[in-house]
Amino acid sequence: MFNFTLLATTTLLALSVSGCAMVSVGSVSSEDYLSARRGDVLTTGQLSASARTALQVVGTNEGRCNTNISECRKLLIASIGLSDEQRLSTISELWLQEALQNEEAQKLEPANDALKAATLSAYLESAKHAYAYLFFTGRTPDLRALEDRQAQVRDYYNFSTQQAVVGLFNRYRDQLEQSVSQEKTYLLDFAPWQVSGNTAGISLSHKGQLPNELLAASSLTFKGLRNQYRRDGLGAELVAVFADSVVKREDENKPWSETPFPSVTVMLHFPGNSVESVLEGKRVELQGFDPHRNSSVDVRGIRVPLAANFTSGYGLWLARSGFAQESLLSLIGRSETLDKPRIYLMQPFDPNRRVILMLHGLASSPEAWVNVANEVLGDEELRQNFQIWQVYYPTNLPLPFNNREIREAVNATLKNFDPQGKRRASTEMVLIGHSMGGVLARLMVSNSGDQLWESVLDRYNISEQREKRLRQKIEPFVIFDAMPQPTRAIFIAAPHRGTPYAENRFARFVSGLIRLPATVLSRVTEIGQLLVNPNEASNEPLVDSFNSIKNLSDQDPFVRESSKLPISSKVTYHSIMGNDTPGVILEASSDGVVPYASAKLEGAASELVVNSWHSVQETPEAIVEVRRILHEHLNRLQESQR
Repeated sequence: MFNFTLLATTTLLALSVSGCAMVSVGSVSSEDYLSARRGDVLTTGQLSASARTALQVVGTNEGRCNTNISECRKLLIASIGLSDEQRLSTISELWLQEALQNEEAQKLEPANDALKAATLSAYLESAKHAYAYLFFTGRTPDLRALEDRQAQVRDYYNFSTQQAVVGLFNRYRDQLEQSVSQEKTYLLDFAPWQVSGNTAGISLSHKGQLPNELLAASSLTFKGLRNQYRRDGLGAELVAVFADSVVKREDENKPWSETPFPSVTVMLHFPGNSVESVLEGKRVELQGFDPHRNSSVDVRGIRVPLAANFTSGYGLWLARSGFAQESLLSLIGRSETLDKPRIYLMQPFDPNRRVILMLHGLASSPEAWVNVANEVLGDEELRQNFQIWQVYYPTNLPLPFNNREIREAVNATLKNFDPQGKRRASTEMVLIGHSMGGVLARLMVSNSGDQLWESVLDRYNISEQREKRLRQKIEPFVIFDAMPQPTRAIFIAAPHRGTPYAENRFARFVSGLIRLPATVLSRVTEIGQLLVNPNEASNEPLVDSFNSIKNLSDQDPFVRESSKLPISSKVTYHSIMGNDTPGVILEASSDGVVPYASAKLEGAASELVVNSWHSVQETPEAIVEVRRILHEHLNRLQESQR
C-alpha cells in the first residue's frame, strides 16, 4: 500500500535541498558589531566589511584577493557594478594592505632595495586613491562627515602619507638637504613617481637646515606623560628631529633655543582635475605645515581640518634632554653646559600668542613641568592663545644672581623675536614658578626701590669710601623694578619667606657640596671684601654661605628682606600650596619642605591648598587650577579688547 506520509516527507526534504537557501537569524554583541563595522586592514589586519562587500560584487572574496592583490585591483577597476566611492576606497585599502605586507617582508630582507621601493610606491598609491575618494567623487567630505567609511579612508590617507614621507625622507635626505639649504623647490625622481614640494609653509626655527630625522608621532609612546593630545584631521603627524639631545653648550650670546623637536603635519597632493586624471598621474606634491599655526587646509576649495599631534614633540624633547643628570651636576657646579639661564621655546616663536614663562625649582629642570605644560598644550583654547617658554637655570647660583640673569635672558629673547616690543607675545605675560622658581618669579614682578640696599647698609658696618664701590658692585642685584611684560603670576609651593628645611643636616650637607661658577665666585668675593671690614673679620664665611640653598633658609637676610618687597600693582597673582601634614591646622601646615606660612601671600587673587607633598604642581588639582587661572587671564584680556 502506497505510504502517502513517506512520499510527502521525501518531497519536502528534496525541496529544502534543491530550493532557495533559507535565511536564519542570530544575535551579535555590541563589541562584535562595532568590530565588524569598523575593523579594517589598519586596525585588525583584515579587510573591512565595506571592502569585502565590494569584492563580492565583482565576483571574488578576501581569500582569493590575498593570493593576488594585483588581479583583485584590476577586477575592481573594470567593474561597472561599483560606485566611485566603493571602488576608490577599496583599492586604497588593498594598496595599503600590499604596503603592510611588503613591510613585513622587509624584516626578512632589510637590504632589498627593490622591495623598499615597491613599499613606498604602494603607500603613494594608497594615499592617491584615498585622496581621489575624498576630493574627486560626487559627494564632498562634509556630506560623508558621519560615515564610518570616510573615517577609515581618511586614516588610509594619513597613514600612507606618513609612511611615504618618512620613507622618502630617509631615501633622499642628502638630495633634500641641498634643496632646503637653498630654499628651493625640490624634485625627487622616484620612478615612476615625481615628488615635488618645499618647506615654505612650515614655520620652523631651523631655516636652511634639514632635520636629522623625521619620526611618525604615532610611533612614539611616553612614560611619565599622563595624556597625549592631538587633533583629528587630514595629514601625517610627524616630529622633525634637529638635535640628538637638548643639553649642550649653546651660543653665549643667544640665551634662547626654539624647540629642536617641532611638530610638523604633512599633506600629499595629487594633481588632476578629475578622478581619471588623478589616478593616471604619477606626480605628487608634498606640503608641510606648522600645526600650531594652521588648524585647517584648503583642498580643491574645500576647507578641511588639519591633523596635529601636540604632545609627541614635547615628550621627545624631555626624553632626550638629559635634564635629570644635568640639573644635579649644575647644583654642585659640575655642569659643563649650564652656567647661565636659558629660555626654551616649546614651539617656533609666534608673535600673536602670549607667553607663559615657567620656572622650575632647586636641583630641578623643565621636567618639573612635564604634565603641567602638556595639559596646557592639550587645551585647545589655551593652545590657540598662549605659547610656553621654559626657563632652565643653574640652581646653584644665589637668588640675586639668577633674578638678574633670568631677566636678561627673557629680555634678550623678546628683543630678538620682537625688537619693537609691540607684538602680543611681548605683553601680558604669565609667570608660573615652583618652589625656588616661585621665589624668583616673585622677584621678577617686584619693585625693590632702595629697600634691599638699605638693609645691606644696616647689616654691615661700611665706610663711606667702601659704600660707593659696594653700590657699584651690588646695585644690579639689589636694586630692580618689576619686569613690564608679566601681568599675572602663579606661585606654586614657593618659600617666599624661606624654609627651615634649608637648615637641616641634609640640606647643610648638600649646601657644602655646592660650587659656584668662577665668574660668579669672583663677583661674590669682591662683594664680600667690600662688605666685611678687613680689620674686623675675614670675608670667607660670607662667601661660603652665599649659595642657593642658604638663600632659601628662613634665616637668610636676602630672602627675609625680599619677601617684604611690594609686588607690582599691575600683576594679579595666585598661590597654590601643598599640605603633607594631616591633622595639623592650616597655619602650621607644610608640604614637607615649605611651610604654608612661608608660601602664603597677602593680596593673592586666589589660594588653593592641595593634599600633596612639595611636588604639588604635578597633581591633577593643581593642573586644573593652573588652567582655570589661564582661562581667567585670557577672558580678562578678551573683555578688555571689546
